[in-house]
Amino acid sequence: MTLHASCRQPTRTVSPFDPDTGEAYVAWRERKLANWPAESSELMTEITDGRAPQASEIQAIRAALARTNIAFYRVKSPLPGDKAMIRALGRQLGLERLDNNLCADDDGITSLTVVEKPQQGEYIPYTNRPLNWHTDGYYNTLDRQIRGVILHCVQPAEDGGDNAFLDHEIAYIQLRDENPDFIRALMAPDAMTIPPNIRNGRELRPRQTGPVFSIDARGYLHMRYSARATNIEWKADSTTQAAAECLLSLFQQDSPYIFRHRLEAGEGVVSNNALHCRSGFSHEQGDVSRLLYRARYFDRVMDSDTDPGEQHVMS
Repeated sequence: MTLHASCRQPTRTVSPFDPDTGEAYVAWRERKLANWPAESSELMTEITDGRAPQASEIQAIRAALARTNIAFYRVKSPLPGDKAMIRALGRQLGLERLDNNLCADDDGITSLTVVEKPQQGEYIPYTNRPLNWHTDGYYNTLDRQIRGVILHCVQPAEDGGDNAFLDHEIAYIQLRDENPDFIRALMAPDAMTIPPNIRNGRELRPRQTGPVFSIDARGYLHMRYSARATNIEWKADSTTQAAAECLLSLFQQDSPYIFRHRLEAGEGVVSNNALHCRSGFSHEQGDVSRLLYRARYFDRVMDSDTDPGEQHVMS
């Protein structure tokens, strides 16, 4: 019997990030690794005018993000750039909804520099100490997860302050290839817990529990993670503990998938909230103090050429 069109079963989208799928993952993994850049310089885009990027420049940034979820840029203007430039660049990439977090400036964009204020000075991003591997906003509620980030350098440190980046999709591949049960464990809704942020007896942020890996509504892989040894509570089962240890070991390897770059004045990085860290740096008072602007968005940069459905297998 031939089914009429109205009686046919709807097409089902199979996510390569579902640990219970096989062919979809293998096909996606092959495409991902085949398109991996030989050098991190392939991810750098020169921008002539930061406030009015050309269409070809925006396309180059999108193309880099489609490959690695990370894109570097360098503004050719002798000026290092300002917040208006960051907002303009973000809009060109579809980044609109800023996360006005606890330590952000009034405009929602954060000035990352060494500060002496008690509230900010207790947080490592506002010191010159090393910053361990993490994704931004891992302590946010699950309905306010950070999907896109722009980090722009106005003034580098005199010495140090190097960044390193790792595509969270590569971390997923390495963990899944090691043991698919690691992915299942890290997708559990209670895999990782961040204790509440309490100051002077007042709760500034409640306890946050959620998965490390998740699949968003458009089918993209999302990650919330911190490698901090303190203030992170992992689910107390052997598989989750082993998965966390395996994930931590990825950062301790001399990996071709880790991009290391020291941002100079006028340079920046756009990412779909990929994993990143920062080395310590020398801190000088006055005009040479390190200053970066960070814009965190609830939006993700959408690939202009690749619909998210193309990374799935239809069945």
